[in-house]
Amino acid sequence: MEKIKVTVWNEFRHEKSNVTAKGFYPSGIHALIAERLNQEPDINAGIAALDDPEQGLSPEVLEQTDVLTWWGHAAHDEVEDKLVDRIQKRILEGMGLIVLHSGHYSKIFRRMMGTTCLLRWREAHEKERVWVTLPSHPIAAGVSPYFELANSEMYGEYFDIPQPDEQVFISWYEGGEVFRSGCCFNRGLGKIFYFSPGHEVYPIYHNQEVQKILVNAVRWVKFRGNGSVFPFLGAQIKIPLETIAEKNYHSAPIDHPN
Repeated sequence: MEKIKVTVWNEFRHEKSNVTAKGFYPSGIHALIAERLNQEPDINAGIAALDDPEQGLSPEVLEQTDVLTWWGHAAHDEVEDKLVDRIQKRILEGMGLIVLHSGHYSKIFRRMMGTTCLLRWREAHEKERVWVTLPSHPIAAGVSPYFELANSEMYGEYFDIPQPDEQVFISWYEGGEVFRSGCCFNRGLGKIFYFSPGHEVYPIYHNQEVQKILVNAVRWVKFRGNGSVFPFLGAQIKIPLETIAEKNYHSAPIDHPN
């Protein structure tokens, strides 16, 4: 069996500076996610971080990546634009992208969405109830009709993203807000999944339902390209499929009304 090669990328700053975050994720959010993914027989997950050489994602690493997961928050602006260019190209060629929580404002997600990706938020340690809105979707396979997170950061509408191609989850919060918390997009040959639960000071990535969703998402977005965006894009068609009859046509200047 050829395994899905996953690179779990994390900014990896909060877990070094915040005592609570470090307590839940002593080796980083990315390490916990990769550890869970590696329990699956068809997945091979490695980790990368912002402060690694080449920000963790050299051309060689990206070339070998079928799925890239992205968690960022405090250092979005430190991600180099040339890296965003490389990731975008790889997605269009077929690499899958899973964007987590505050990664909604990452350079790569904003690039792929073409919008501000802004939202409303609140930190009040409130309950989040995550509802499955598309139970037939592969990312929802085996997930309960809803599950609850005892403490979460509220993300609320309006969420400035394009209309998702598929809406798999929606969240309700104790304070009354709702949020499109699980959204699927297609870009070129690549697939993108955004999943909002996952604030760094809560043990959300320890939750079994959340872990199940991430495993399902890896399998859904996995690389399915052919090494180029679309071989026929930008090419001039010199030989038509059908014979075009000769025409006595001469272009003439067009009179434009004043």
